[in-house]
Amino acid sequence: MDLDSANALSIAAAVRVGKLSAVEVIQAALAKIAAQNNELNCFTTITTETALADAARIDREIAQGNHPGLLAGVPFAVKNLFDIAGLTTLAGSKINAENPPASQDATAVAKLKKAGAVLVGALNMDEYAYGFVTENSHYGATHNPHDLQRVAGGSSGGSAATVAAGLVPFTLGSDTNGSIRVPAALCGVFGFKPTYGRSSRAGVALFSSSFDHIGPFARSVQDIATVFDVLQGEDNRDPICTKRPPEFCLPQLNQDISNIRIAIADDYFVQGAAPEALEAVQIVAEALGVTEYVTIPEAKRARAAAFVITASEGANLHLDKLKVRPQDFDPATRDRFLAGALIPSSWYLQAQRFRRWYRDRIREVFQNVDIILAPTTPISAPLIGQQTMILDGEEILVRPHLGLFTQPLSFIGLPVLSVPIQRSHALPLGVQLIAAPYNEALILRVANVLEKQGVVTASVVE
Repeated sequence: MDLDSANALSIAAAVRVGKLSAVEVIQAALAKIAAQNNELNCFTTITTETALADAARIDREIAQGNHPGLLAGVPFAVKNLFDIAGLTTLAGSKINAENPPASQDATAVAKLKKAGAVLVGALNMDEYAYGFVTENSHYGATHNPHDLQRVAGGSSGGSAATVAAGLVPFTLGSDTNGSIRVPAALCGVFGFKPTYGRSSRAGVALFSSSFDHIGPFARSVQDIATVFDVLQGEDNRDPICTKRPPEFCLPQLNQDISNIRIAIADDYFVQGAAPEALEAVQIVAEALGVTEYVTIPEAKRARAAAFVITASEGANLHLDKLKVRPQDFDPATRDRFLAGALIPSSWYLQAQRFRRWYRDRIREVFQNVDIILAPTTPISAPLIGQQTMILDGEEILVRPHLGLFTQPLSFIGLPVLSVPIQRSHALPLGVQLIAAPYNEALILRVANVLEKQGVVTASVVE
């Protein structure tokens, strides 16, 4: 088995029947990480000792005839804002490096370990998850495996690049305004943001509590569905986590999609995008036989309101440190937090009122459509250090505008999967599959059809 490109379920199946040992799998993953991390800069911590110990325990469980879990022996890594017992949770910051080690794993990490997955490390990110590029002044930039001169996206850049490089089959990230979907698109992998509150955020350093989601990156729809199914379920440690019963997606992947109503987002979602980003949407639409369009109303205003809320909530969370240690922040993060601290409370309240109105309007849209297609990013991966880009003849800043098409959807907690479109001799792009809350299964069924057709695919970059 080629472990570099194998999906998580196939690795786990081989481990369970003894074709591979968990220790062999983890040793191979650690060796590849050691060989490639210097140029990619994905990992901030590699948990070699505990990973090998966990793998050996899984092998013993199998030898004793016990079931080691659905993800037995599968290596994974998490964005460094997830608590890992015994390690300090950095959240991409210099300041947090002074904190004591976490006393227990984040709920998501614990659930994956219980399913047999083996944690091999923590991954680089934008400081405090505030950014779309993972150019971190403390821990360096994460490089895009498709072109090392380009960004991996952010803020979960290390998570996306690790999967694209074939270092592990899946990772976890977080998404506030697009921090899973943007790097997934730029690195050419699947990135899933479930419904707000669908999975526990306990033990995760938050950026903006009313927006933050956690979710997986992977190279196959099957792996995305598997990890999502493992993560689902209420958690008393996270009051936001829904008490809604889990709806397991993996068993539903092969169901017929002929009755699923699909449309293409127009208006805001066809403006300000490079032609190739819109072409990617058309590739998906043609494969599904989609010709209908739908308007998501007031998306531009929703994005503006999202800026106000996230900047305000993020600034409030870090205000004490901003007052006494501004020099210890990443300059890009510090300046945006300071701006957020100056936003009038009346703006924040008005943005929240608009948010409720917008949620009702989108609920009306989903009365007539089940899945909406839209670009994930307006362009493919920009160069590391690139400050501006040209869209529609206008020079605009790169960092805030990579989330042009993701922010209006985060605003009301919709489930979204970014699917990868590989382009010959060109950088990958992503297309968003968007659904109403709690309709993750519909998204993954459509994505599964596209993957089987070969329309969306996440190839490993050697």
